[in-house]
Amino acid sequence: MEKRQFKTEVSDLLHLIIHSLYSHKEIFLRELVSNASDALDKAKYKMLTEGNSPDQELRIDISFTEGDKRTLTISDNGIGMTHDELNENLGTIAHSGTKQFLANLTQDQKQNSNLIGQFGVGFYSAFMVADKVEVTSRAYGSTEAWKWSSDGHEKYTIEEAQLDHTGTQIVLYLNDEGKEYANRWQIEQLIKQYSDHIAYPIFLAYDQNTYDDKYNVTGTEHKVEQINTAAALWTRSKSELTEKDYNDFYKNSWYDTEDPLFYIHTKAEGATEYTTLFYIPTKAPADMYHADYKSGVKLYVKRVYITDDEKELLPSYLRFVRGIIDSEDLPLNVSREILQQNRVMANIRNASVKKLLSEFKKLADQNPDLYSKFIEQYNRPLKEGLYQDFANRDELLGLVRFKSTSVDGWTSLDAYKERMTADQKAIYYLAGADSEALKKSPLLAMYREKGIEVLLMGDDIDDLVISGVGKFKDLEFKAINKSGAMDDFESADDKKKAEEENKGLVEKVKKALGDRVKEVKSSTRLSDVAAVVVTDDYDPTVRMQQLFKAMGQDTFEKVAPILEINPSDPFVKRIADSSDDSFVSDASSILLDQALIAEGVLPEDPAEFAAKLHRILAQ
Repeated sequence: MEKRQFKTEVSDLLHLIIHSLYSHKEIFLRELVSNASDALDKAKYKMLTEGNSPDQELRIDISFTEGDKRTLTISDNGIGMTHDELNENLGTIAHSGTKQFLANLTQDQKQNSNLIGQFGVGFYSAFMVADKVEVTSRAYGSTEAWKWSSDGHEKYTIEEAQLDHTGTQIVLYLNDEGKEYANRWQIEQLIKQYSDHIAYPIFLAYDQNTYDDKYNVTGTEHKVEQINTAAALWTRSKSELTEKDYNDFYKNSWYDTEDPLFYIHTKAEGATEYTTLFYIPTKAPADMYHADYKSGVKLYVKRVYITDDEKELLPSYLRFVRGIIDSEDLPLNVSREILQQNRVMANIRNASVKKLLSEFKKLADQNPDLYSKFIEQYNRPLKEGLYQDFANRDELLGLVRFKSTSVDGWTSLDAYKERMTADQKAIYYLAGADSEALKKSPLLAMYREKGIEVLLMGDDIDDLVISGVGKFKDLEFKAINKSGAMDDFESADDKKKAEEENKGLVEKVKKALGDRVKEVKSSTRLSDVAAVVVTDDYDPTVRMQQLFKAMGQDTFEKVAPILEINPSDPFVKRIADSSDDSFVSDASSILLDQALIAEGVLPEDPAEFAAKLHRILAQ
């Protein structure tokens, strides 16, 4: 028996690996199974290049023993290791045999190798759950076997051993932290979670009690069952798969009772190779608007599960997407648990976003009815993309939909542009809390008279989003509840004449309201109501200020609204004719509060509003 010291400062490094590198101790099984899969890949490659056929099925076997001394054994019939390879690969921390194997392959061969052990530390995760680890291995083409053994501290041993097949057998002597893994159900659950889709079958051996009719134990039956599917649906050709195959995979993987609305299956080849399979749920996920929403995309590297908790795989406005990203060459950090911010991941993310948006556009063009169902669920998150994703803003502007004064249902910006009047200079819109309530806005009357369509934006983020977008295909967005909205329709002479005729009324109301309003204007566009509130072109609307406050951004200075009054309204005429300062004060305040209520904003002092309203009604 050879006794040797680990190379490098092993005590500190092993402590780091065992206690800090991995956040979940269960990862050890994924790492050991991944190493076994790599060994099988190497053996398969050797056989193919040498023209040999395997004399038995390439596979991974797992078994365990219960009782006081629990053990867990992972075995493969892969490439195996020689004496020197055991010493070099396991005696040197962060020395990866797979990495060296890859370095010896040509570029074309590298593209076809499914090897993921790039860092050489996954094996040592076994010491998180084991007091002692034994590795017995027999190299491909050799009759000799060797056993490596260590307690994970400073030393290890290598000695001659017996193994009746080529490959590697790892025995973990489980500690108190790992005793739970000497359990059939725990092993099955972890294999299903992490290694279900690797290319080789994984068999679990266990003993199961047998019972008589009265449920008395009559004996024990030894069973060996395959516990993984050994196939990844997304790696198969689209021509092989039916719609039922896709739908069943979605429902089983994301626990949905309904078929998806549609799916998008893509295989990218070239400088960056990866496969994606994305699904759009028929109903929006329940946590879509939760700050702690769960990512719906699972990341795999060469069919080995890495994570389903990485929100950076897609931008947050696409958080409703469910699916798979399987990379052939994505670099990960050594624990495979946290994605590096690297060029490869950025390329996959950007290409995936563009593919999703292009498929949404294709759906909108080819199947408008299905796209309407999509919009009913996901219009709002797509609008979030307008201020999140500047690079894809043009594509998103073509995808989002709005209600309108001219058509039923949803309309696109392109359709609105086609319906514009010949002399129309802008896209007019009105944003608020609810599109149905917006249809009743008094500001729409003049636009209806002139045959001008107005978009009704009823999502709470519309004001914020559209004001940030500014233009669509050289057409400026104009909010009709802004003071400058009338500039396109009102001549300077008419505007000046109206101001002069109602100068006294405007000054009287402004004096009564003081700094509650920024300005009072005489309106030429109101017919059915006494007053409305608007804002200056570059000020946030009353609704937007409410949104900022709800988001906790209440540090900005509050902007007072502009009150537009209708001089021909009977109530406004009473104010103009009255010399009673008390009446003018109450009536002006009521005008403002009623206009704010129409915008969905409650009076700041409801009791005072009620008192003033009572006094006015009494008169």
